[in-house]
Amino acid sequence: MASSINGKSVSGKIFDTANLVMLALFCLTIIYPFWTIVLRSFSSINQVNSLGLNVWLETWHLDGWRYVFDNNAVGRAYLNTLHRLVFGTTLALIVTFSAGYGLSKRGLPGRSFLTLLFVFTVFFQGGLIPTYLVVRRLGLIDNRWILVMLPAVSPILVIISRNFLMTIDQALEESAVIDGAGYWRILLQIMVPLSKPLLAVLALFSAVAHWNNWFDALIYMNDRAKRVLQLIIQDMMRELTLAQTDEFIAEMMEELRMMDEFRELLRIPPQAAQAATILITIGPIIFVYPFLQKYFVKGVMLGSIKG
Repeated sequence: MASSINGKSVSGKIFDTANLVMLALFCLTIIYPFWTIVLRSFSSINQVNSLGLNVWLETWHLDGWRYVFDNNAVGRAYLNTLHRLVFGTTLALIVTFSAGYGLSKRGLPGRSFLTLLFVFTVFFQGGLIPTYLVVRRLGLIDNRWILVMLPAVSPILVIISRNFLMTIDQALEESAVIDGAGYWRILLQIMVPLSKPLLAVLALFSAVAHWNNWFDALIYMNDRAKRVLQLIIQDMMRELTLAQTDEFIAEMMEELRMMDEFRELLRIPPQAAQAATILITIGPIIFVYPFLQKYFVKGVMLGSIKG
């Protein structure tokens, strides 16, 4: 019999210690790259070019952050992204959950065919050009609401919703119908409270998709004032990178005689501004994800039980 110390065997303590060491090393591989982005956002040009495996900076500079926050386009783009995030996620929750509830009804006429249509669109889509022509015909070019409406229905999330709702005991609905409740009342007062894990998963998927998506804004938003944060960040990075090329520097020195604004651009490292914008961009997702993460695995696994 293996010897024990404080109720646990020596081999068990060795196993626990090895697990802790491995988990600590794994966490380090995740945390350190994020910390290097933080360091880079507070670095000067010389520090950016020489930044290696450091865990601290001797001198902290705010040039990158100041450049980001002094740019009015960033604040406007942030509001555009928040507008898309809030309304887009809300609409996606309503449409996706309602569609999944309808498809979960075994007595729905054409249920198998409708489910097959949703699955079909996962593999075959209309494409960019037909979608653009439809959006232009509807007069929604340069309209913020097109960024909310286009991703409102995700076939994969509809199927997950359908499968999840099929796991709920039908006796609950039958008893509610006997008491005189209609489908909308059953949906809002019974299904929604029982589907918190599913709603958390839908909200997380939709929110992350809306926050990270920039390509549709590039296609449908010609007005710079209506563009999302990611596109403005790209423009800022191009501006800083161009300002520090040799050809551009020579041209500006000759034509503008080193104006104060140009000298300011030369002093700002593009990598620091880029790191600052990365932290601003991923900030909301980092703060929201821990509150939804406990529902994430449960909701997906329950939604995959029935076909």
